[in-house]
Amino acid sequence: MQGLLPNNLAKKILQVAPKALSKPLALVPFSVKADLLKRILGLVLAEQAADDELEFLQQRWVAIEVEDLNLTFEVSYHDGWLVRPLQNAEVTFKSDSKALLLVAAAKEDPDTLFFQRKLSIEGDTELGLEVKNLLLGVEFDSMPTPVSTAVTKLAEALQSLQRKAEPHVA
Repeated sequence: MQGLLPNNLAKKILQVAPKALSKPLALVPFSVKADLLKRILGLVLAEQAADDELEFLQQRWVAIEVEDLNLTFEVSYHDGWLVRPLQNAEVTFKSDSKALLLVAAAKEDPDTLFFQRKLSIEGDTELGLEVKNLLLGVEFDSMPTPVSTAVTKLAEALQSLQRKAEPHVA
């Protein structure tokens, strides 16, 4: 019976954590979330911005829907990041926070998640592929140390919980 407790606890944490985060996140004004998202994108994609690799995003909007956090926004790039509420994006990426965290930490491939139906891409396929290739080209080690460390630690904790939540096969 004690062996089941960690599995059940891990499952519960994986189910409850996004719900627990989504409630306070809903109270944060969109302008504050948008400012934070711009800063994160600026840090993570600074090298690509400096190399003019973001030109394909000018006048184009990409939506991100983090379903389990009820977080939806659109991004574009024009001499800096633009973030706005969902309006009329050309392509939409939908997933849950767990899958997106694993992609961000380079622990999971977006194509694998797509074929497992854990990530959906709807709309302009060409723009979606350009965005996906941009993200795959991000050198995780080139991110600022606090960002890469935080993302790595969160992803490792998530993977540990997922392993504990899986039923053991005898």
